[in-house]
Amino acid sequence: VQLQASGGGLVQAGGSLRLSCAASGRSISGFAAGWLRQAPGKEREFVAAIASGGGITNYADSVKGRFTISRDNAKNTVYLQMNSLKPEDTAVYYCVADQRTRNTWTWRGQGTLVTVSS
Repeated sequence: VQLQASGGGLVQAGGSLRLSCAASGRSISGFAAGWLRQAPGKEREFVAAIASGGGITNYADSVKGRFTISRDNAKNTVYLQMNSLKPEDTAVYYCVADQRTRNTWTWRGQGTLVTVSS
């Protein structure tokens, strides 16, 4: 499975971005999918996850109420809508699939950089 994340960029605090993650090689519809992020000088951390059917989602406390994860299994794509962005959201965001533990996933994409200016 290859995961291609896109949609990152530079945005002002309070703004919004929508990340997309297109999977190829096989369908990920039967697997949980999610997003991790890694800020400069910090460890990679969990952001959000969505069950295979899309009916169950889970978020880190730091993004709850501001970020929304969704998926379109027909398009083999996962999304992360990020609203009310804060400078502390600045990080490389990684798309992941097939969850083993909160921060351990079988497949991980190359990441897309999100920079939030104050």
